[in-house]
Amino acid sequence: MNKTRVIVVGNGMVGHNFIDTIATSETANQYDIITFSEEPRLAYDRVQLSKYFSGSTAEDLALTTEGYYQEKGINYILNDKVVEINSEDKFVVTANGRKEFYDKLVLATGSYPFVPPIPGKDQDHCLVYRTIEDLEAIAASAAASKVGVVVGGGLLGLEAANAVKEAGVKTHVVEFAPQLMAVQLDPAGGALLRTKIEELGVEVHTGKNTTEIVAGETCRYRMNFADGTFLETDMILFSAGIRPQDELARQFNLEIGERGGIQINDNCQTSSEDIYAIGECALWGGMIFGLVAPGYNMAKVAFDHIQSATGNGKGLEFKGADMSTKLKLLGVDVASIGDAQGRTPGCLSYVYQDDINQVYKRLIVSADGKKLLGVVLVGEADAYSNLLQVKLNDMDLPKNPEGLILPSLDGEASVGLGVDALPETATICSCFDVSKGQISAAVQGGCCTMGDLKESTKASTGCGGCAALTKQVMDAELLSLGVEVNNDLCEHFAYTRAELADIVRIKGIKNFQSLLASHGKGHGCEICKPTVGSILASFSNEYILKDEHMGLQDTNDIYLGNMQKDGTYSIVPRIAAGEITPDKLIVLGQVAKDYDLYTKITGGQRIDLFGAQIHELPAIWKVLVDAGFETGHAYGKSLRTVKSCVGSTWCRYGVLDSMSMALALEDRYKGLRSPHKIKFGVSGCTRECAEAQSKDIGVIATEGGWNLYVCGNGGMRPRHAELFATDLDDDALMRYIDRVLMFYIRTADRLQRTSVWMENLDGGLDYLREVVIDDKLNIGADLDNEMTNVVGTYQCEWKTTIESPEKLKRFQHFVNSDDQDNELAFVRERGQRRPATEVERIELVSLDSVK
Repeated sequence: MNKTRVIVVGNGMVGHNFIDTIATSETANQYDIITFSEEPRLAYDRVQLSKYFSGSTAEDLALTTEGYYQEKGINYILNDKVVEINSEDKFVVTANGRKEFYDKLVLATGSYPFVPPIPGKDQDHCLVYRTIEDLEAIAASAAASKVGVVVGGGLLGLEAANAVKEAGVKTHVVEFAPQLMAVQLDPAGGALLRTKIEELGVEVHTGKNTTEIVAGETCRYRMNFADGTFLETDMILFSAGIRPQDELARQFNLEIGERGGIQINDNCQTSSEDIYAIGECALWGGMIFGLVAPGYNMAKVAFDHIQSATGNGKGLEFKGADMSTKLKLLGVDVASIGDAQGRTPGCLSYVYQDDINQVYKRLIVSADGKKLLGVVLVGEADAYSNLLQVKLNDMDLPKNPEGLILPSLDGEASVGLGVDALPETATICSCFDVSKGQISAAVQGGCCTMGDLKESTKASTGCGGCAALTKQVMDAELLSLGVEVNNDLCEHFAYTRAELADIVRIKGIKNFQSLLASHGKGHGCEICKPTVGSILASFSNEYILKDEHMGLQDTNDIYLGNMQKDGTYSIVPRIAAGEITPDKLIVLGQVAKDYDLYTKITGGQRIDLFGAQIHELPAIWKVLVDAGFETGHAYGKSLRTVKSCVGSTWCRYGVLDSMSMALALEDRYKGLRSPHKIKFGVSGCTRECAEAQSKDIGVIATEGGWNLYVCGNGGMRPRHAELFATDLDDDALMRYIDRVLMFYIRTADRLQRTSVWMENLDGGLDYLREVVIDDKLNIGADLDNEMTNVVGTYQCEWKTTIESPEKLKRFQHFVNSDDQDNELAFVRERGQRRPATEVERIELVSLDSVK
């Protein structure tokens, strides 16, 4: 079968989305795809570019990998630019002389930054903000600068300002218009945004027309303005808008709009029927769409039309796109929907303004008050998702529309806004064009959690702004299916784990029987007993082998060691941050030699000893405790490791002392019991040798202090940790970690990793920041005190155990005998013993019988 040859010029977000749409389709084997990228790497997330300055790497921003393209059979050419199109003979030529023929050509060339024609704009340290290479140039310039100016106060300009601020440079924003975000916000919203941004230390200058850039007196440059004022700066970052990258199409006779952009029809075809244009280079209906969601929609339409030649198309058309947006600019929530300026004839407005809490909300409605025309939200944007659905689906407003923006009005404010009122075609996730119907179908197919839903539909995995609404649709569908959204822990407790944690904490309950008598029924089970045991340990931190707690522990906790497949146990002493003295190394080696234990250095900087029998555990731990070791809690749902590089102590790249910080963190949290195991990483610089961004708690040193990442993990569902806070001193770092962990302990489900907890946390990372940093729930002091109690009541469980003759009686193979287990079988391999396989065991038994 002859495959259709598709060439994609440009491998940005939209170009990659088009490729991925083909590669994951049922007809993927009918296409031969080749893509060209001018950049030295494949597609990455330009929306998140500013994270580069807070520790994220190019790999973190990547949307795909070369391995994925190779697996899907996609040919990719990096560092090469298409410079010629021959639409008659259907081939392209690159700057490196490569010639490739096509059946279908897709132009996804994107846009380029607009730089105003200002004399002096082409000097060193006058930069743009568009690619990773641009970011590297900005970082280099920032390292040699004290003051930076961003030219442009729109969406892109404020994103760029955040990048400059993250780079540690005193930041100014210069805007030609009289207000910030003049396209998206009305004057009052723009004024409040300015106030909030200036409070963050960024100076804003509006109504400024730069006439020239000359040498400065106190800084590298001086920007002279038309009104006679000036501003001195060391670096200038132009982010005053974008222009469609249409040069290639313009040179080779494709139809171009009057003000630029490649003209496309509803099928995303250009004036040459076998050439398509998608994303920011494309002009439809006189408009360039500068958001990623419309570009993704164009990609889907273009592929659908290409498929129509083989009868597989669905007749999709591009009919424009909603340009509403919700984002966080320099930490400030901003959202805009529809006619935010109130320009519709006869429109009316409802305005809510709270100067104390710095919140501004405006609803623009039709003259009859029945339809929503536009919205402006600054300082608080929780209502965005619901209001957007009202606008997109042309829903009637409730009787009192003002209730939609008032902070405490209940009842009628929610009329007509429930997810049940939305049509099945309503787009819930605009980034990946996921409808309410698709989410409902996924739930019907078995998705019962946000994690499942994200994996199945990709909903809320883009910008994340639709997460709350996505969950509402999921819950509503579960209820409609007759699935009781029952989060009871088990038949003995009609509470969630989080609710039980609150009961234990608030009422000061100290044991399982008291909790069962007051809030449960029956005798308990293998679900509730260890769960309650963990909760009790988290808040009262008593010795887990205390008689009243013994029945709550599983095998690993009872014997303070992980049981292995052959019935032996592991010995895992704490080696904080991987730091160990030669004397302690000798002790571990001697113990392993004396008891013939298998030894392994783990990825978490531990030395594990395997193969100890129950009766050997106390004797081994007596030696280790006497040598100064503590239990490593490898058997518990608790802190496992704090991995660290050597940091500034030894490494020439080290910025801060990561070893000392890792030791302090491990010492602080070493006794903390939690819903699931927790791992930390501390890196002394952004080279990230400790892999902190794959940990539940990650700490990375920067010139400005510590950057804190939360809720990542490896394992079956790897997840990068998310940047929580930047430039922290030691005290703030510890305080934030205290609160994140205690809030996790309070609210997580049974056996829920921090990553899954975050995925299912209403409001996600922003909400967690509000709880921890802003103390939104007014529980900060409580969380601090709870962690202080845990730290102050720590005990090494093995030390306590070996000092108790009564507890040592448990460490024997048989309750009524001192006999040992003689059924174990080992073989030697690579100089150490390991458990025998079943075949090897049979062979060993046969040899014994012969003897």
